[in-house]
Amino acid sequence: MSNRILIIDDDIHIRKVFKLVLEEENYIVDTAESGEEGIKMFSEKSYDLTFLDIRMPGINGVETLKRLRTLNKVRPIYIITAFHEQFLSQLNELKENDIKFELANKPLKREEILLIVESIIREPQVQI
Repeated sequence: MSNRILIIDDDIHIRKVFKLVLEEENYIVDTAESGEEGIKMFSEKSYDLTFLDIRMPGINGVETLKRLRTLNKVRPIYIITAFHEQFLSQLNELKENDIKFELANKPLKREEILLIVESIIREPQVQI
């Protein structure tokens, strides 16, 4: 795995925090400030994990997720939001249509970000 992560969030502070936390752990991090930009990046590179905000101007995270899934049905995507209740019916519809994603509530602490990333990217250590 390349340890490449994509952060799609309109909030510059969120993007900076994720980038700082993950680059300190030697992950390769790309950021996008909109769904449109994120879709373009996702189509051009292979990411091991994508963090996606749900509430963004332009196309929201739900529509962005649908478009990302047309490009790749299996790459892990975590929706990160403080507004999951506002989008609950849309998120349920995605699950009913077998569109895979995980959900994490903002704000995420450094340890939570790393736990998610390591559970997906890091392969289990073999003990001898």
